[in-house]
Amino acid sequence: MKRLFATLAAPILAAALAASALAQDVRDTSAGPVRVDRMIAGLNEPWAIGFLPGGGVLVTERAGRLLHVRGGDAVPVAGVPQVAQLGQGGLLDVVIARDFAQSREIFLSFAEPAGGGARTALAVARMSQDGTALENLRVIFRMSESSGRGQHFGSRIVEARDGTLFLTIGDRGDADEAQNPRVHNGKVIRVARDGSIPGDNPFADGAQALPEIWSIGHRNPQGAALDAEGRLWTVAHGARGGDEVNRPEAGRNYGWPVISFGRHYTGLRIGVGSTRAGMEQPLFYWDPSIAPSGMMIYSGRLFPEWQGDVFVGALQYDTVVRLDVDGNRLSEGERLFADDYIRIRDVREAPDGAIWFLSVGDGAAYRVTPAD
Repeated sequence: MKRLFATLAAPILAAALAASALAQDVRDTSAGPVRVDRMIAGLNEPWAIGFLPGGGVLVTERAGRLLHVRGGDAVPVAGVPQVAQLGQGGLLDVVIARDFAQSREIFLSFAEPAGGGARTALAVARMSQDGTALENLRVIFRMSESSGRGQHFGSRIVEARDGTLFLTIGDRGDADEAQNPRVHNGKVIRVARDGSIPGDNPFADGAQALPEIWSIGHRNPQGAALDAEGRLWTVAHGARGGDEVNRPEAGRNYGWPVISFGRHYTGLRIGVGSTRAGMEQPLFYWDPSIAPSGMMIYSGRLFPEWQGDVFVGALQYDTVVRLDVDGNRLSEGERLFADDYIRIRDVREAPDGAIWFLSVGDGAAYRVTPAD
């Protein structure tokens, strides 16, 4: 068992180490002063965090470990699938099923070894009663193509209100395939919890595109979330600029690599420019890039001023970006904690309304709450 510097704050997380073991800070924000507590330290390239009902958190490490943090200890969970630690690939997202209290199921995305390379895959498993192992793990979706390239796995999972699962998939470094309806590269896919195809998927009959596909033309969406209306949002890496926030709708084409607000790393224009008939415009974009990864749409539970706002982790600039939302109009509200924490990978709201984020460079999980 690996001991981490961790506190588990009631009622969300049970048991706590002495306050002196914590790194604490207070920062000014548009919602007033906030307290930032380091809740877990000693992580090795953390990628995602999820909250278990009744206490405890799950954290994925890209090298292939799933940690169950509770009572001040981090227990490696047995039964995790074999992963390909290839470039950006490895063990990636974790989502706890909304009915976990009854089903004890969790969802994992990962780079699955295949054909000498890897492909993005989605698995479901049951957590043992003692929280130390995964049982009955089964892959319910895997990409149509594998690749030896190590970039753009996408891999964020969202459980929709109807229980279906969205999974974002990057183009795997083969940009043109994002427009190919017969492969999963550069797509958002939607499957039922057992891996079957929902009948209301836009291409469910398979005539025009693979039946799992929900939307096409995405570069590398590493953040995804549902809003209060149950709509899916994503945030994706651009090339040199052109990071995009989108709200993917069934059957729509989001343009990559035909249109983009960024440029190739060489400085050359991407595709035909920034617009084309039949291709969707982003709700918001960044130029220069912030390298977005991790996305949360906030409920307002602890910070009413931020209700409905979009929070995005940024690997570049070491910040959490808050976007104001006014219908379909987005604007950058503020950059939180800039340069205080290193490479923000995930941003999540805990059940009590606290905002948590993962810092890759610090190897830590932090919790944000009101300072007073």
